[in-house]
Amino acid sequence: MRVLIVEDQPNVSNYVKRALEEQGYAVDLAHTGREALDWADVVEYDIIVLDIMLPEIDGITVCRRLRSQDNQAAILMLTARDTVDDRVIGLDAGADDYLVKPFNLRELLARLRALSRRSTNKNPTLRIADLTLDPRTRVVMRNDTLIKLTSKEYAVLECLMRDPGSVLTRTEIAESVWNYDAFSQSNVVDVYIRNLRRKIDDPFELKLIHTVRGAGYRLSDQDLDE
Repeated sequence: MRVLIVEDQPNVSNYVKRALEEQGYAVDLAHTGREALDWADVVEYDIIVLDIMLPEIDGITVCRRLRSQDNQAAILMLTARDTVDDRVIGLDAGADDYLVKPFNLRELLARLRALSRRSTNKNPTLRIADLTLDPRTRVVMRNDTLIKLTSKEYAVLECLMRDPGSVLTRTEIAESVWNYDAFSQSNVVDVYIRNLRRKIDDPFELKLIHTVRGAGYRLSDQDLDE
């Protein structure tokens, strides 16, 4: 799940970024309305956390422009102004939810989980062979055995399971799971694939995670040569 935080106060944005990354989100930061539009123009986000009071272009205008461009990301507006009119303006601009500053981190995380569930309700439990992943509960099972994964391991597996049979490059996986700061760590995807294989494949006869030499990785129930 990829998130863009648009907030001009570094102490707030960095705090929220760390909290979301601990939950397995891939997080990018923008500090102005212009930066937010630039990011959204090149990256497909699942959720955008958007402050209203921003330099250059305010959050309401950013929200309207994103919706006019048919951007489908869920948008959570942040604001210090708690009036009915302000909430109505934000929602009418295309926001999906509204949270007033100062906010409780647990509430923010709960709101983001709710927005995530809305986007996954159309896509219920993912399944390939005897491996299942439920995006709503984040429960992973193989052959009726619960598989315990870290947040990043789960995110890599979900990325693979959402496109079964397709070859995903390391860059494609990294873009889905990590922010751009992690791209310089060229072996980070390989490390997490090894961890997943140890948990998902090693205890079972049928291997599901396959290496496509020179290309990337594929999740398949076919016994492909590696």
